[in-house]
Amino acid sequence: MADLLLELYSEEIPAGMQEPAARDLERSVCGKLAEAGYLVEASRTFVTPHRITLSVLGLPSEQKDTIEERKGPRVDAPEKALNGFLRSTGLQKEDLNIEEDKKGSFYVAKIECKGRATIEVLTELLPECIHDLKWPKSMRWGSRPLRWVRPLHNILCLFDREIVPFEVAHLTTNNQTKGHRFHANETFAVRDIEDYLSSLNDRYVVVEREQRIRQIAEDAKNMVFAEGLEIIEDSHLLAENAGLVEWPIVLVGQIDEVFVRPVTEGGLPPEVLTSAMRKHQKYFSVHNPKTSALAPRFVMVSNLEAKDGGQAIIAGNERVLRARLSDAKFFWDNDRRVPLSDRVEALSQIIFHAKLGTVRDKVDRVVALSRAIGAQIGADGEASARAALLCKADLVSDLVGEFADLQGLMGCYYARHDGEADEVAKAIKEHYAPLGPSDTCPSAPISCAVAIADKIDTLVGFFVLDEVPTGSKDPYALRRAALGIIRLVLENGLRLPLTELIGEAAKQYEQQQNLSVPGKTIEDLLEFFVDRLKVYLRDRGASHDLIDAVFALPGQDDLLLIHRRVDALKGFLDSEDGANLLTAYKRASSILRIEEKKDKSSYSGDPNPDLFKMSEERLLHEAITVSVANSRNLANEENFRGAMSEMSALRQPVDAFFDEVQVNADEKDLRANRLYLLSQIRAALESVADFSKVKG
Repeated sequence: MADLLLELYSEEIPAGMQEPAARDLERSVCGKLAEAGYLVEASRTFVTPHRITLSVLGLPSEQKDTIEERKGPRVDAPEKALNGFLRSTGLQKEDLNIEEDKKGSFYVAKIECKGRATIEVLTELLPECIHDLKWPKSMRWGSRPLRWVRPLHNILCLFDREIVPFEVAHLTTNNQTKGHRFHANETFAVRDIEDYLSSLNDRYVVVEREQRIRQIAEDAKNMVFAEGLEIIEDSHLLAENAGLVEWPIVLVGQIDEVFVRPVTEGGLPPEVLTSAMRKHQKYFSVHNPKTSALAPRFVMVSNLEAKDGGQAIIAGNERVLRARLSDAKFFWDNDRRVPLSDRVEALSQIIFHAKLGTVRDKVDRVVALSRAIGAQIGADGEASARAALLCKADLVSDLVGEFADLQGLMGCYYARHDGEADEVAKAIKEHYAPLGPSDTCPSAPISCAVAIADKIDTLVGFFVLDEVPTGSKDPYALRRAALGIIRLVLENGLRLPLTELIGEAAKQYEQQQNLSVPGKTIEDLLEFFVDRLKVYLRDRGASHDLIDAVFALPGQDDLLLIHRRVDALKGFLDSEDGANLLTAYKRASSILRIEEKKDKSSYSGDPNPDLFKMSEERLLHEAITVSVANSRNLANEENFRGAMSEMSALRQPVDAFFDEVQVNADEKDLRANRLYLLSQIRAALESVADFSKVKG
């Protein structure tokens, strides 16, 4: 057994593309090896800004010999057909076997295929894998017949310490690579994967990405700990920095005090500082764990071990950051000179969608929706409308123009500066939330009203245009918007029927944009919400069939009540009584389906008590009558657990009925009456959920 080592050395690869490219290369090479008959024991990938490396362990030196069976013409086929088959296989007639199947006797050729040397196989398949590597963005340089993310400079490829000979574009494989571009840029030879890793480490290259991540995290933590400070954790920024360096050196710089002061003392909002450092400079923010306030420090990762300990690097980065934060402070001070309410009209210059109007149009729709929703959920209608009017105004501020990720948040700061009510300012900040499953969900009534209004306006508008998500594509983030509404409703216990909500949003489009909203669009959007609700509840342990069972009941468009019904149904079916009643329901439904089909009539209806001959029939009928009435009363009171619990009383009489009573009696009237009684079992359980939708 021997190992394969492949390194693709190029100019700097964007950090976010390194890991996906390494995985794609590994998948491609291992897949083609499997197709060639190799069983891959293990494989590893390594990435740095300049190299993508793959190691495949435990490959045999040769392919296994194989026997290929090829089916030829029928034995009684014309001689010409047989001769053609012999030419294609290179065999003589006496070398063929004769086998029979249902269609007759056929010639079969068994061709022995001698396994080739693995190095020959690799010579063929590796260039294909390199050419097939897909990049989100690629380039062609010079006249090279290869599209790659950056110019490719070298290909190291070894198998069993021998060079695997092939060419890609202008490059020929070799056994050489380079160390760190500043510290050890000379070319050196490599023998195998162990030699490769140790030699690069000696030349200031940490090839393992996870090792660079750990090193950066530990060094950063230790360097600020001495000052009683902590790094603000950011896993994405940590991974990005690991993708920018081959030899990570953590350095700590200082932020001018004027920027870190509290906002009330002329400083910048901490989110602006954090965004400027993270987005533009890839710096980590530092805070005081006792006060949670940002510290006047930043942590950066250098790719150079400087002789002066990094002082010149720190000084240069401090100058860059000072300029960046000076710009941000100018924007911050300048923006506050214009009240947020005076910026609303400027939203008319921003197109929301060519067929749905401007952002100003959207704001007007959201204002009306927020007022209506606020009245339904107990929020101040006028305060909700005020927050909705101002919620997008910061989009035309200079600071949000520079730091787009701060939209909403800066609107909150500006609203407070303008003297707006605190709940209005908070709603401006929170109206985009929740942005994902892990994002905090707003709880303040006004925030909920504006957040729901903004999202339902977007959903209805794009559903009217038939711009619905397809497969993995969701360019307008409609799935996220629907899930956001579901979370806002369920996590805050809001009663907000979807049909009314969608209808109100549709009315705004009809009045403002003259867009008619057909009933089919509303039905499609309701179904879309159900699908998103299934995702939400499935993540919390509920099965999608339970949601179908509840949603099949008439008039189910209240997300909170659907959730409560599903929760009650799950608890009921998890009990022994519930599981047995589900079995009884399916048995009754199966009998009824068969008999109704045979008799070409329906047995939905009430049985005649005078025809009961056995006590089990009478007791079951009485139990159903009592349980259904009690269950209906409890359901009307929205006590769904109690309604389900009432159904548990049916278990004993249902079991007794099936144990003692022959449904298909010889007497016609008696048989029909017992089938009517079975239909009562079905109807009783379907009064709380459509059990035909439940699996099991």
